[in-house]
Amino acid sequence: MRILVISDTHGLLRHELTPLMQGCELIIHAGDFGTEENYLFFRNSGISLRAVRGNVDRGAWASALPHDDFFTTGNINFHLVHNIDEITIDPFAANARFVVFGHSHRPELTTKKHVRYLNPGSFGPRRFDLPISAAWIHAGSDGSASVTVEFLKLGDNGLAAFDP
Repeated sequence: MRILVISDTHGLLRHELTPLMQGCELIIHAGDFGTEENYLFFRNSGISLRAVRGNVDRGAWASALPHDDFFTTGNINFHLVHNIDEITIDPFAANARFVVFGHSHRPELTTKKHVRYLNPGSFGPRRFDLPISAAWIHAGSDGSASVTVEFLKLGDNGLAAFDP
């Protein structure tokens, strides 16, 4: 199972996004689509989408998006929220394996109480000196095998793996 984790696209659909989506079974977008057109691109891609509303997502289209989302795919429990400071549950108590968030535009992966906290960074307009990035989650088809996270950074030579 291959899951694309992305956030903070802020209305920008980079041409490098299409190859990232190929072979993907699920897209997790941690908010700040920025525009309805951006949201519809992901929703109508033919790939399953789990998404939340970010602080710049406004209008009727955005009001249909949840503030946060708890879901299971491939036997992996996820909690999704845009701003980690606005988390509404105890992920450990809820048996979440991953908390996916965005907002800071800073890619990171940390573990607390056996829960992995993943921010893919931003795939939208460059902010400060932060990389333009996304992440893959690779897991066995049932989610029971080891689960790995791979960060991808957009540079002058295209997308490349990196360690934030």
